[in-house]
Amino acid sequence: QVQLVESGGGLVQAGGSLSLSCAASGSLFRINTMGWYRQAPGKQRELVASISRTGTTIYADSVRGRFAVSRDNAKNTVYLSMASLKSEDTAVYYCNVYAGTLNRAYWGQGTQVTVSS
Repeated sequence: QVQLVESGGGLVQAGGSLSLSCAASGSLFRINTMGWYRQAPGKQRELVASISRTGTTIYADSVRGRFAVSRDNAKNTVYLSMASLKSEDTAVYYCNVYAGTLNRAYWGQGTQVTVSS
């Protein structure tokens, strides 16, 4: 089992910046891709950004150029730096990790990000 603990998030004005972090603990054999998803009220959960073990990143078109995902493999932690935030970025952000030989998906509890216009 892998446990994910998220931190960061909160309330920020439009145009501002915010950072999220997610630390993995537990059975940490081979953590593969790490990333962030978000879910706004009434919408489906969507990928925000992900990063592979070797550093290959993927971004949603809506955040590319504004958000940056990174990871520290020694600390089993993934980060999301968010800049130029918009009201449409308001959502619950979930940390996501794929780990183990079966590449199983694990989820954090979610952290609220609210951008006021």
